[in-house]
Amino acid sequence: MSATYRDALRAALLYLVLAVVWLQGTGYLLNSFFDSSDELLRWQLINGYLFVALSAGLIFLARARLFECLGIGARLRERQADRERLRQAAAVFDCTREGVLVTDRQGLIVHVNRAFMEITGYQRDEVIGQQPSLFKSGHHPPGFYQAMFASLQARDEWSGEIWNRRKSGEIYPQWQTIRVIRDDDNRLSHYVAVFSDISAIKDSEHELKHLAHHDPLTDLPNRLLFSDRAEQALASAQTHKRGCALLMIDLDHFKLINDSLGHTIGDRLLKAVAARLQALFGPGITLARLGGDEFAVLLESCPQPAQAAALAQRILDALKEPFCLDGHELFINASLGISLFPSDALSAEQLLRNADAALFKAKSSGRNGYALYTEELTAHAQQRVEIAFELRRALEQQELRVYYQPVHDLQTSRLIGVEALVRWEHPQRGLVSPAEFIPIAERTGLISEIDAWVMQQACRQMCQWQQAGVVLSFVAVNVSSRLFARRELYQQVAQVLHDTGLDPAYLELEVTESAVMDDPEVALEQMHRLRELGIRLAIDDFGTGYSSLLRLKRLPVQKLKIDQGFVAGLPWDEDDAAIVRVIIALARSMGMQVHAEGIEQVEQAAFLLGQACDLGQGYWFGRPVPEAQIDWNRAPLIG
Repeated sequence: MSATYRDALRAALLYLVLAVVWLQGTGYLLNSFFDSSDELLRWQLINGYLFVALSAGLIFLARARLFECLGIGARLRERQADRERLRQAAAVFDCTREGVLVTDRQGLIVHVNRAFMEITGYQRDEVIGQQPSLFKSGHHPPGFYQAMFASLQARDEWSGEIWNRRKSGEIYPQWQTIRVIRDDDNRLSHYVAVFSDISAIKDSEHELKHLAHHDPLTDLPNRLLFSDRAEQALASAQTHKRGCALLMIDLDHFKLINDSLGHTIGDRLLKAVAARLQALFGPGITLARLGGDEFAVLLESCPQPAQAAALAQRILDALKEPFCLDGHELFINASLGISLFPSDALSAEQLLRNADAALFKAKSSGRNGYALYTEELTAHAQQRVEIAFELRRALEQQELRVYYQPVHDLQTSRLIGVEALVRWEHPQRGLVSPAEFIPIAERTGLISEIDAWVMQQACRQMCQWQQAGVVLSFVAVNVSSRLFARRELYQQVAQVLHDTGLDPAYLELEVTESAVMDDPEVALEQMHRLRELGIRLAIDDFGTGYSSLLRLKRLPVQKLKIDQGFVAGLPWDEDDAAIVRVIIALARSMGMQVHAEGIEQVEQAAFLLGQACDLGQGYWFGRPVPEAQIDWNRAPLIG
């Protein structure tokens, strides 16, 4: 008998007892008080109405109070709460994003939720009464399911990754939890399985793993994967007594394409280069992109250096063909460095380092070619690393010095300006030649920081000279191509002038011809912004690059500096003399000053004066010296 029927029976019996007691009691009292049958009948009728009213009150009290004492009200409220919880559970069951499947003790499906149908593709009517084996993928061996049921028997729960099959036939991964449900007598009544589709997570894991080992732009192996494959190839080569070769490729002047056509075209060019290189190689050759415009090739079987050199030449020839992108016909050259196993290196890391050293040699030799590694390159590479490290320390420890070389007016021989030049006073090696550390500073990017420091020092020194009454027209400071290419150069120069208080008219910035012509439009914008500050601009090493006269006339430049390479042969070398005459005539026609550097003999100064050159500097006038050693009165006579 259910609890509801038991409660109802209990209430009926209570009412019956109360009714009998009332009727017997009132009947006895009425018979005792009234002898007349009419009076007795009238009071019995009144008694009946009273009993009805009392019954109604008792029913109310029983429902409201008495049943409360008997526990019936609490159970009713508990049932109401249970129904509310069931409604909430049903809503959660149906709205959750995890699939839910319920089976009876025989393993037949009795209920599924909406997410189950969305994930599996099955409708409710198609699976009710079926067994979960309907979804088996065949991906797992029998032992997998045996372990699952053993866990359910031992712990009433199992969780893990399982591969099942959708209605479409697609096999997909789930993360599933199965729990055993037991009744009040602790007997198994149902199984509940809750699962989520982890296909997206698996795809993401696979994609992340792929991205961790491949270049996202070209989809080639990256440095990490390439190094791993190189280690495996070297181990195999050592076992089978064969040689390997590693070729490092760097695209020449790729920055020009990025700067002039934009990074989008640059990226597409890199992808096109990668595709063309891949088409060259067969099995046993791995191509990777190490970063930027740098690629690497691993030749797993290379018995002779000539084989690696032949492959390098094939690469150079393949890249000579133009690349057509968005109507642009682009030409790109490359430089290659080659390192061989086991003659050059015994590890992948050393092989990469040596190939990089050989690449540096190829670029230094004029680019668009290849170079093989030698032991001599290792010594140079180690020396470059040591100098770069010490140079960083020199900046921090203030070991750099600014020397000043006088600039003279050729007409009067009077000293009218100075050029600020950086020197390195090494604590052990003494004064280090700029030819030794400036190229390394340019390669490592330290040159920008050095140039900015020299500019600060030179402007401060110029202010001190002016306060001391020294009359100078300008102090010239070299600006490297790296610093000149930075958009923030304008703010940097303005800040130096503000900090030092120097009048901008006394600062002259010298920019090399190649830095200006590498990207003329950017150079034009940069120079106009610098001219807005009121400073002077000069083109250094003029004649050594590839100037466009059309572009040159648009530049807001006040001075051309003739490179010392042309001055060295004067006045006897006819070619040098002709070139110098043309440069002076060109500058004159454009309203620019002409400044010759590298004057070491009076004959050179006399020739330049005869050609109406304005300014000169060189050892004949004075060497670069610290500010305290400048001879302000020196004015050597020319001729």
